[in-house]
Amino acid sequence: MDKLSLAGIALALVAVIGGSILKGAGVEALLSPAAFTIVILGTLAAIFLHTPMSVFMHGMKMAKMVLMPPRHDTQALIERIVGWSGVARKQGLLALEGEVEAESDPFIKKGLQMLVDGAEPDAIRSILEVEVQTREHLDLQGAKVFEGMGIYAPTLGIIGAVMGLMAVLKNLADPSKLGHGIAAAFVATIYGIGSANLFFLPMAAKLKAVVADQTRVREMLIEGLISISQGENPRNIESKLRGYFH
Repeated sequence: MDKLSLAGIALALVAVIGGSILKGAGVEALLSPAAFTIVILGTLAAIFLHTPMSVFMHGMKMAKMVLMPPRHDTQALIERIVGWSGVARKQGLLALEGEVEAESDPFIKKGLQMLVDGAEPDAIRSILEVEVQTREHLDLQGAKVFEGMGIYAPTLGIIGAVMGLMAVLKNLADPSKLGHGIAAAFVATIYGIGSANLFFLPMAAKLKAVVADQTRVREMLIEGLISISQGENPRNIESKLRGYFH
């Protein structure tokens, strides 16, 4: 669990709800089915038009990584790579076949299998880099789902406010309804700007950071496998791989 993200969500809610209470508007002022319909449903409608279904669904699956990002024990991975290097230098690449069978990560397993099969370093790099780039592109598209929602939500909030003011103008003859109507009109603006800047855009930024971290780990792994294939000294491999995480 990412405690910082959890704290951010909690503080965002406190900022909006607490601010409304401290300003004297109260919690009730933030409750508006009409504003929710215009802003949230409108934002979903816009992102549905903006994004292919497969990308949207992938983005929704990625959302959990904001609170539960994948953890990478880079120190342990470097030690494993160095261990594989030592085995390969002493017993040959075929000795890593047991590591292939025991590996659960598909990407690592694929790279080790190529080592055992005696693939050339250039072939290992080109095949694995294509997989890394493809995965990175897909994950970034998923993160951009929330970025798109952060772009559309404020505009929908303005539309909601304008629609609310239009309703107010129809009741100019009844001054008792003006104050309540104007307040309700601006709730949509709060929904739009608040959801974009407190949730959607920060989520997109966090997911992009997670994707970048995953890509860096995979690039380090590729470099390690190439170094093993070329028969480099385990100490040199360790020094090289640690440079990825200074």
